[in-house]
Amino acid sequence: MTDLYGIIYAYHSYAGLNDLVSDRTSASLPFCSRYRLIDFALSSMTNAGIRDVGIVMQRNYQSLLDHLEGGKDWDLARSGQGGLRLMPPYGTHDLDSGEYRGCMEALAAMRSYISDIPKNSVVLFRGDLAINIDLKDAYKHHLASGKEVTAICTDKAFDSGSDCVRFIEDQKGVSRHMHFRHTSSREGLESTEVYIIQKSLLVELVDWSRKNGKLHFHRDALARYLRNGGSVNLYVHKGYAAHICSVADYYAANLDMLSSRYRADLFPEERPVYTKGRSSVSTFYGSTAKVSNSLIADGCYIEGEVENCVLFRGVRVAKGAVLKDCVIMQDTSVGRDSQLTCVIADKDVFFSVGIVLTGSRSLPLYVPKGKEI
Repeated sequence: MTDLYGIIYAYHSYAGLNDLVSDRTSASLPFCSRYRLIDFALSSMTNAGIRDVGIVMQRNYQSLLDHLEGGKDWDLARSGQGGLRLMPPYGTHDLDSGEYRGCMEALAAMRSYISDIPKNSVVLFRGDLAINIDLKDAYKHHLASGKEVTAICTDKAFDSGSDCVRFIEDQKGVSRHMHFRHTSSREGLESTEVYIIQKSLLVELVDWSRKNGKLHFHRDALARYLRNGGSVNLYVHKGYAAHICSVADYYAANLDMLSSRYRADLFPEERPVYTKGRSSVSTFYGSTAKVSNSLIADGCYIEGEVENCVLFRGVRVAKGAVLKDCVIMQDTSVGRDSQLTCVIADKDVFFSVGIVLTGSRSLPLYVPKGKEI
């Protein structure tokens, strides 16, 4: 047990994810054949001994609720004090629609909840990251620094089209300056947008933001803190890190998991990643099946050819079908003699006999949930 409370942002999905988030939040996107993106934030907290976690939601969160089921798979299903708290949009006079325009607005809407947090420090964690952070070590680093805020940074820039936040070191491990640049800039250390912050300071920033109509953590609250003489401790995460902001990000991160080096980074034995359990039979491979360099979940039925693909539970690939460089989600069926290249298929898609679809690694084709082609 540690003196940390966890808050996971699961309310925001980038527009670049398009139909992938039409009926789900990005935090609940399926990933790496059996996980959801939020599993990484939850598991990082569980492995650090954090037993109090709040999840900030906004809309399209039914799939997230179905996945979490009270938090039992992350040892967060607790009666009484502690456990997992699900926080849908709070109605306030400033927030009639339930649509948060920035994380400070989201936190301001639950100001009374934050003030009652029974811990001295809070971890703010994005729910759309594929990252496995050693929060126990980061917290030790935070305490040793004596700073009110620790920014967890990566020494490998996110390969993403989104703007990023970078911290410039004024002295070893400390920053008083940050800037916002596209990922093509390599100056400074890139933030993962995961922070450890003293609760008292968080409450102060929330109150200031609400009073002054400010919406954003970096551009508004943290920028003011730094201008007023504050400084940020920098902790560098050296493992795999991906921020899922677009369809291309999602596709690339899944295919990254075909690399044993990246898998070892994201799934180290000492920090396991937990997810919702589902009982499935072992995958069946027919006499005509040919599978190479692919991740295949349980419960699949493979009779065709699968190369450089990520297949989730219950996928069926008929005889004569050929899949290359594809991400195929749960319970999708690929018909006989079909050919799919660089395709993302959502859940419960049905590909008829002989269908041919070809995308590219930079522009994969996406087939929506439940579609029949």
